[in-house]
Amino acid sequence: MHGGEAATGTETSGRPESKSLDDLRVVLVDDHDLFRTGLRNLLEEQGVDVVAEAPNGHTALRIVTDLAPDVVVMDLNMPGISGVETTRQLAAVAPLTRVVVLTISADDADVINAVMAGACGYLLKDSSIQQLVEGIRAAAAGEALISPQIASKMLQRLRAQSSSRDAAETIRAELSEREIEVLKLIANGKDNAEIARELFISPKTVKNHISNILMKLQIENRIQAAVYAVRSGLV
Repeated sequence: MHGGEAATGTETSGRPESKSLDDLRVVLVDDHDLFRTGLRNLLEEQGVDVVAEAPNGHTALRIVTDLAPDVVVMDLNMPGISGVETTRQLAAVAPLTRVVVLTISADDADVINAVMAGACGYLLKDSSIQQLVEGIRAAAAGEALISPQIASKMLQRLRAQSSSRDAAETIRAELSEREIEVLKLIANGKDNAEIARELFISPKTVKNHISNILMKLQIENRIQAAVYAVRSGLV
């Protein structure tokens, strides 16, 4: 894994404050034993508590149900249940456990499917260990993290798809004018500080607006908010 920048998201409504790495309990899910072992060693060197490993989705579901970790680091391409389906089932049986996808696939469909299944982050396996640690920390705090190159591709793909008039009407009916402005900026890849500068409001106010947007639209994180906004034709 090597260096590079990642884009971070923001809090979802009602999520806990960030824990220290020492307090975070993580499960690794990947069908390659050597990769899991190497990743575990790297994470433990960073102070992350890896409480278990799973080689497939079935085992992951059992382990997560038993251990209730803070975060699962999930591969997508595994025998049996896919990473996307495992993520979807985990959202139902362990809603307090957050999922960060770590995979070799930058395919648009994989990204969108994983995000809509409930993943709180999507990183490629050539990301740095620091990016992954930041993604784990962000997910545990209810935030969202996605590699910038992945976010850009995903939004371009979504913009090329047909928009949903019903979704657009829902946005305009549910959100205030200011919240719509914030949502548009999220969908254009702006972070909280950039949104605050553009709208001449404080970062704390931005954070509050985003929490309200997620609650009103009944979505989990800012990645899903961006997908929703683009699919609705709002941006």
